[in-house]
Amino acid sequence: MPDLYPPIEPFDAGMLDVGDGHCVYWEVCGNPAGQPALVLHGGPGSGCTANARRSFDPSVYRIVLFDQRGSGRSTPHASEPGIDLSTNTTAHLIADIERLRQHLGVERWLLLGGSWGSTLALAYAERHSKRVSAMVLFSIATTTMAEIDWITRGVGAFFPEAWSRFRAGVPETDREGSFPEAYHRLLMDPDPVVHEKAARNWCDWEMALVAVHPGHKPHPRYEDQAFRLGFARLVTHYWRHRACLEEGALLRDAGRLADIPGILIHGRLDIGGPLVTPWSLQRHWPGSELIVVAAAGHDARDPGMTETIVAATDRFARLTAP
Repeated sequence: MPDLYPPIEPFDAGMLDVGDGHCVYWEVCGNPAGQPALVLHGGPGSGCTANARRSFDPSVYRIVLFDQRGSGRSTPHASEPGIDLSTNTTAHLIADIERLRQHLGVERWLLLGGSWGSTLALAYAERHSKRVSAMVLFSIATTTMAEIDWITRGVGAFFPEAWSRFRAGVPETDREGSFPEAYHRLLMDPDPVVHEKAARNWCDWEMALVAVHPGHKPHPRYEDQAFRLGFARLVTHYWRHRACLEEGALLRDAGRLADIPGILIHGRLDIGGPLVTPWSLQRHWPGSELIVVAAAGHDARDPGMTETIVAATDRFARLTAP
C-alpha cells in the first residue's frame, strides 16, 4: 500500500473571522480544481499539521486544513492568560466548518478525521449530511462519558505507573471524582507554576497511552509549553462537557449517514480507545466499512496506519468532484 504523498505547500491560506472574537487559520493545497477534502484534526487542540496534507493525492484533491478554535495558528490561543472557552463548543466548531465551506465555495467535501477529529466529523456529517461526499475516520472516538471514564480511569489498569502519577497530579480530595474536571481547574489557574505542572502531567498521561510499541517516541509538539497548556485546556474543557453532545447521540443518529460512504480505520492495539467504539459505529452506519490494523495503537504513526489511511483516500479519489 502507498506511503504518504510527498510534502506539499498551500497555494492559499488565510484567517477567517468566525465570530465570538475568534479567527481560525485555514489553508488549501493540492489541485485547485480537485475533489474537495477537509481535514479535522484531533485533540481537541492539536492543530493541523503539514503531514496531514500528505494523506491525499495532490493531483486529485483540493485539500483543506484548518486549526479549530483555540488551536494552532487560530486566535485567541487556548494557552493565553484569561482565555474564555465558553464559545468553544462542538456546535460552534460545526458552525465554523460551515462558514469555512461557504467562504471557500465548496458544495460537498470528503472528511478525514482522527481521534477527536472523528467525533467532530460525525457530529458535522449528522448535522449536514448533504455537504459530505465521503468520510475516512481513524483512531475513532465518539467522546461518550464511558469513553472519557475509560481513558482517564479504567485504562490505568494497563498503565499503572503512569496512571498513579496522573492521579497524584490532582488534590487528594479530587481523586475519586472527574479527572477532566479536576485537571481543568488546575489548568485554568492563573499561577503559571500550577497550570504548567498540570499541563505537563496531563500530556505525560496522553503520551503514555499511545506508547504501545518499544521505542515509541512522543510527538515533539509536547515539548512546546504553549502547546501543552492550550491542548490540555481544550481536551479537559471538552471532556468535562462530554463533547457538548447528548450522551450516545452520535451512534443513535448514525443512520443519517446512510448515503455517505465511510471507511473506519482502527488499531487493534488502541488501548485508550478500544475497538468496540468503531465496531459499534459500523453496526449503526449503513454502508460503512471497518478496517482493523493489527499492529497499530492510537497513534497514526504506528505500523500500518498511514498506509491504510492513504489507501482509503485513494479509493475515494474515484469520486467525481461536485
